[in-house]
Amino acid sequence: MRVRRRLWTVPVLAALVAGVVAVLPPPGPGAASAVAGSGASGPAARGVVLAVHGGAGSALRREDTGPEEERAYRAGLADALRAGQKVLRRGGSSVDAVEAAVRSLEDDPLFNAGKGAVFTEDAGHELDASIMRGSDLATGAVAGVRGVRNPVSAARLVMERTKHVLLAGEGADDFAARSGLVPVTQDYFWTQRRWDELMKAKQPAGKRGREGLTGTVGAVALDRGRDLAAATSTGGMTNKMAGRVGDSPVVGAGTYAQNGVVAVSATGQGETFIRGAASATIAHLVEFGGKDVTAAAHEVVMDRLTALGGKGGVIALDGRGTLAAPFSSEAMLHGYLTSDGRIVTRIFPDESPGHD
Repeated sequence: MRVRRRLWTVPVLAALVAGVVAVLPPPGPGAASAVAGSGASGPAARGVVLAVHGGAGSALRREDTGPEEERAYRAGLADALRAGQKVLRRGGSSVDAVEAAVRSLEDDPLFNAGKGAVFTEDAGHELDASIMRGSDLATGAVAGVRGVRNPVSAARLVMERTKHVLLAGEGADDFAARSGLVPVTQDYFWTQRRWDELMKAKQPAGKRGREGLTGTVGAVALDRGRDLAAATSTGGMTNKMAGRVGDSPVVGAGTYAQNGVVAVSATGQGETFIRGAASATIAHLVEFGGKDVTAAAHEVVMDRLTALGGKGGVIALDGRGTLAAPFSSEAMLHGYLTSDGRIVTRIFPDESPGHD
């Protein structure tokens, strides 16, 4: 029996940003270039076949991060990389790999996606996700789903079983259930940590204290056929307005993949990433601007988005396995898998190349 939920609509005109080459303002003399993250002088890694991120925000610090907490974050990133690695080892596609990696992160309550999703202002959960295939620019996305355990899988179903790109709200939930994804109730997403964050967010500004790690999860991959893919999933912002949708399900903002160019998954202040068509702009700087992936990602994250007042980061992987992972926030949890099977996780800011 289908449970009726309130109907709402989501503006989707922003999905058209993937076709815009120059939405972001060029960096001017006043554009701030933050020092965190990987710099333009070199990539985060080479020979990468899969990378993941677990969100950008305030930093975990060595001096006040206990060994159990450190192990938990590293394990969460490594588990996601291993999930994608299993797919790639058996000859699976990059789409299969990013879906597997993101599903792993969605099932881990440490991260703001799936099980660990944050609360809306009315103490509910509304989740967003997207996935994109670089070989033909096929994509699918869901926004504001309330009963889907793994939104990234629902996004893939939209890509493969409908003529649409983005489904939202009750329609997206119903489509996922009809397509075979077992629905969950809202209490599945409840965690004490996220509840405490909501209560803190509702306090007066002076009593909120330090913000924690927030953001999104995502993955980018390169398979044996040199096909690229990207996927992104999020619970959004703590205490967000009901019906708010960020960049994660918006192709060209939070997610983009194009063979021979780049695969991108973003995390940060979603409204700014939408306004700046962040992931598509990185791709266009590579394809039309002649920049390498490191320079393109750095320009967008560190210069153009900061000029718009936004912070965050991206993982961007090109067709040669070069990974860029710049972030203008204090930190970005991320990790990668190389073609020789090496897994690297980075949870502290000073682990990232170019950090000052």
